[in-house]
Amino acid sequence: MLPEHIRRIIERFRCFESVEPEDWQHPDIAVIRVPMSLAIRQGGLLEHAIFTLDGSIRVYKVSETGREITLYRVRGGECCVLMMASIMGEMEYEASASVETPSELFILPIDVYKQWVEKYKPLRQYIYRMFTQRMSIVTTLIDDVAFKPMEYRIADFLLQKTPEASTTLRITHDEIAVELGTAREVISRKLKEFEKEGWLVLGRGRIQDIQRAALEQVKSRYVT
Repeated sequence: MLPEHIRRIIERFRCFESVEPEDWQHPDIAVIRVPMSLAIRQGGLLEHAIFTLDGSIRVYKVSETGREITLYRVRGGECCVLMMASIMGEMEYEASASVETPSELFILPIDVYKQWVEKYKPLRQYIYRMFTQRMSIVTTLIDDVAFKPMEYRIADFLLQKTPEASTTLRITHDEIAVELGTAREVISRKLKEFEKEGWLVLGRGRIQDIQRAALEQVKSRYVT
């Protein structure tokens, strides 16, 4: 492992700061760049623990009918806790993952990862913190899917994805459907209803004139 790679890893993941110099010399430890075409499918057995230095990886589930729902994204300084759970439990990976932007990854062979988790407390603490954070995200997602109407979920999604200084979001109905785990037809129907109310204007591959105040009111109807 090159010194500059070690410095880069520690900059992103302080939990590796206590790793002893000799432990970095394992021949299969590496920093790699991966293209957007890379994907990991549900049910596979992992050979490495993966830590994201830069880029974005979408973690999602696919139903038996082929419908997708996004669980969370893994960005610089983060890892996929479902991957870590699969490794520690010696189980198949229970989700799918795809690289959204060209990404730089730090990869540890499974045997090395397990040794380091046992040996280095900061790494264990980091993994536990990530589990807690991701559990919160997934719990919120389950709550939304189970108890929130689609009108609320679309309004919330548009508010989250559109900066306050902007009224335009470049996104397709298919992409929104994948994020929210529903059919494109459902998204299109609801967005047309929103347009009819004057809350936004639909365009090809984009949504314009998004009225944040109106969407906040939509959300407030379902908040007790």
